[in-house]
Amino acid sequence: MPELPEVEVTRLSFADRVAGARIKAVSVGKPLRWPLGCPPRQLVGQRVLAVRRRGKYLLIDLSDGLMLIHLGMSGSVSFGDDFPALGKHDHFEMVTSLGTLRLNDPRRFGAVVYARGESDPVAHKLLGRLGVEPLSEAFDPAAFHQALKLRKTAIKQVLLGGEAVVGVGNIYASEALFLAGIRPTTKASRISKPRAALLHRAIQLVLTQAIAKGGSTLRDFSNAHGEVGHFQLEAMVYDRTGLPCRVCATPIKSLRQGQRSTFYCVSCQKP
Repeated sequence: MPELPEVEVTRLSFADRVAGARIKAVSVGKPLRWPLGCPPRQLVGQRVLAVRRRGKYLLIDLSDGLMLIHLGMSGSVSFGDDFPALGKHDHFEMVTSLGTLRLNDPRRFGAVVYARGESDPVAHKLLGRLGVEPLSEAFDPAAFHQALKLRKTAIKQVLLGGEAVVGVGNIYASEALFLAGIRPTTKASRISKPRAALLHRAIQLVLTQAIAKGGSTLRDFSNAHGEVGHFQLEAMVYDRTGLPCRVCATPIKSLRQGQRSTFYCVSCQKP
C-alpha cells in the first residue's frame, strides 16, 4: 500500500506541473472505493490552484472546491501528455490545459472525491480524525508522548492508527521502531518520555529518508513520472525475516499484528 512517503513523492512529481491548469475534461471508469461526489462535467472549467498532502491523501485545490485522491492498496497517479487509450485499470482521468492526470488502480481500493472544501462534511469525514503531520512543526515530542500515554495497545498498532501521528504506515512503523530500539509489541502507555523522544526522531528520520529515496516500491508503485522507489532496498527490518540484523546479526523475526506483518530484532529492540 502506498504510504505517506509514496504519496508525498507522487505529489512532488506533478504538483508544480499542474498548478494553474484549466480542467478541460474529466472521465470516470469503474467504481472506486467512494463515488466522485459530483457529475464529472461540474469540474470542467475549474482551475487547479495547488496540490497538497494530508496524511495519505492528495489534496488538489480547485477554483471551486477540493479534490481528494487516495491511492488505496495499489493505486498510482500519472501526469503527462502522450498517454495511450484508457486501460482497464485506469479509473479516473482529468485532462487539463497543462497535461493529463490519470489514476491507475488495479484493486480499486483508491478513490477520487470532490468536496466544496475541507469544511465540507465529505472532506471532514475523511480528514477530520487524522493526527498531526509527522514532518510538520506541529509534531511535538512532548505532545506525542502524552498521546502515547493514553493508549494501552501495542505501539505498532498505535502508529498505524493515525490518531497520535498520521501517515506512519506498516513499512515505516517497523523501521522507526527498530531505529528507536522499541519492541513493536510494547504497550504505548509504557513508553517513557526519553524513549518517546527517540521514536519521534526516528519517525521523522525514516520518513525523510524514504521520501529522498522515492518511497518504496514493493509491487507496482511509481510516481507521476513513472519512476519507482528504492527505500525498500535499504530497509533494516522490513520484509527481512530470517536474515541477519544489519546491526547485530541476530536473525530478524516477524509476527502478525492486526492482520499486518511486523518485523523486528529481538536483540536491538527492547520491550
